[in-house]
Amino acid sequence: MKKVVEERKDIAFYIKMYPLPIHKGADEMAKAIVCEKSLKLLEDAFEKKELPKAKCNTKVIEENIKLAQKLGINGTPALILPDGRIMSGYRDANSIIGLVGK
Repeated sequence: MKKVVEERKDIAFYIKMYPLPIHKGADEMAKAIVCEKSLKLLEDAFEKKELPKAKCNTKVIEENIKLAQKLGINGTPALILPDGRIMSGYRDANSIIGLVGK
């Protein structure tokens, strides 16, 4: 995402936390990230660092799960493009830029 944004200032990412049940503790990590609104915590989670406990009571994660199910998204990562297409799975920066176009 960072590389895409560096190359294309007109592309933005809206991150929705969607913890999968197969990832132990992912729901609590997602809540901590959402409560703090912290990209740093998201990066820490990817680096497998321990995250603090969530400091708020939020239903955002449950709402994200319902939205993903409604849209037929059952894995991460998933991209929803401006034209409504849903792309599942990892994409490198150049592929994402190609999907979005100019």
